[in-house]
Amino acid sequence: MLNNIGPAGLLLIAIVVLVLFGRGKIAGLMGEVGKGITAFKRGVKDSTAEIENASTPAADDGSHARDVTPAADRDKA
Repeated sequence: MLNNIGPAGLLLIAIVVLVLFGRGKIAGLMGEVGKGITAFKRGVKDSTAEIENASTPAADDGSHARDVTPAADRDKA
């Protein structure tokens, strides 16, 4: 059914949507969508930075697990 929609059909749909909702509501909706995308990108960037900071080795203060496997047995995994 949706395979037969061409440029003229899309234009007609856009005109109907504009008439039904008005220009102001559509502009407000697009602004909210833009804010949502920006917040999503910021969240992804923050979480990526948090993961990278967590994987950075900290000072050896004894609070992290150490590998105590004997050197001869380390390559036997």
